[in-house]
Amino acid sequence: MTSAASDQIYCFKCREKTDTLETQEVVLKNGRPAVTGPCAVCGTKKFRMGAARK
Repeated sequence: MTSAASDQIYCFKCREKTDTLETQEVVLKNGRPAVTGPCAVCGTKKFRMGAARK
C-alpha cells in the first residue's frame, strides 16, 4: 500500500523530521502497523511504528 502524500518522519542521518517519499504501510510479525520509506533529503530508509496519518 503506497501513499501518494509525503509524510514527516524523523531521519537519524539528517537529525530532523523530513518528508518521506513513497511511504508504505507495513504490518509487523506481531500484527502492529508501521510506516517505512526513503528520506526525501538524503535517501536513507526511515521507519516509524504506528499507522500512517490520514
